[in-house]
Amino acid sequence: MVTVVGSIRREARTMSGKDVLSTDEIQARLSQLPHWRYGLGSLRTAFKCPSSAAAIQLVSAIGALAEEAGHHPDVDWRYDTVFVNLVSHDVGGVTSRDFTLATQISDQAENFGAQVDLGLVRTVEIAIDTENPQQISKIWQAALGYEQAADGALTDPHGRGPAIWFQETQTPNQNRFHVDVTVPHSHSGDLLETLKSTDAEFNYEYAPSWVIVTDKQGNRLCICTEAESGRE
Repeated sequence: MVTVVGSIRREARTMSGKDVLSTDEIQARLSQLPHWRYGLGSLRTAFKCPSSAAAIQLVSAIGALAEEAGHHPDVDWRYDTVFVNLVSHDVGGVTSRDFTLATQISDQAENFGAQVDLGLVRTVEIAIDTENPQQISKIWQAALGYEQAADGALTDPHGRGPAIWFQETQTPNQNRFHVDVTVPHSHSGDLLETLKSTDAEFNYEYAPSWVIVTDKQGNRLCICTEAESGRE
């Protein structure tokens, strides 16, 4: 994100519904669950399996756990890698159900010889600077077939395409589009070090919540994390 508005948006995703855990509660529980990270309102992880066959077995095992629990994660199988995203959609945030299922999934992953790779946990959003989100959001929603979230963002109901986030600001950048890449804070340093080798420019004003990265032609992207901004 480029302005403070985005930080408020992300926090709001964890505050709706009586069963939703606060950010502090989520981070406390994650200390006992090293295979998972929190970002953009959900628990996320990626498992590298010994083979594609093992990955399929893990997906099947996750499906069985989900059916037994009556609580279904988003699972994406890519050859030998399985990406898992957990959130309680019915209450709009992370609950104890997600942590219970996450623990069970981690146990199954170990059974199939899978190794967690948190460096692969990246979520991409397209952000549009605008003085009036309501004026333009319906156009994008209709064109993409997306759903509107409580915070005004547009999301793919099938979890395939990147979300569209309307960043309300009275001082939009000349290039109104930018990309938000959300990664675990524990792995953001490595990514930023890699980007430093590209001659990009960096603005750390809102770090560690997000760092603004600008290329030599003025195009921007933000490396976002679950951490709160250090800005006063």
